[in-house]
Amino acid sequence: MKNKKIIKDIMTLEKLIHEPSRLAILTILSGVKEADFKFLLRMSGLTRGNLSVHLSKLEEAGYVNINKRFINKMPNTVYNITKEGRRAFDEYLKNMGKIINRKKTEL
Repeated sequence: MKNKKIIKDIMTLEKLIHEPSRLAILTILSGVKEADFKFLLRMSGLTRGNLSVHLSKLEEAGYVNINKRFINKMPNTVYNITKEGRRAFDEYLKNMGKIINRKKTEL
């Protein structure tokens, strides 16, 4: 059965990235040099608490850098995807593409 291979491939996807909120965050960060918290909040549609938790998990995995700074004496936190984060994200997209293409050939 061809679906067995697809299921196996799906089960090996990077689970940290596969979670929709984290996938959205990495997608946003992969397209910009850096983004502040408000930008990520607007673009992702997540709540402040959810965004904060997911960013922390991505930081713990080494996929996102967090840089806290001040602009005109106001706190400003910016985020960017790390080299490891970009590698993992690109690998995830490559693997997902293979799964999709394999499934298309079955139709």
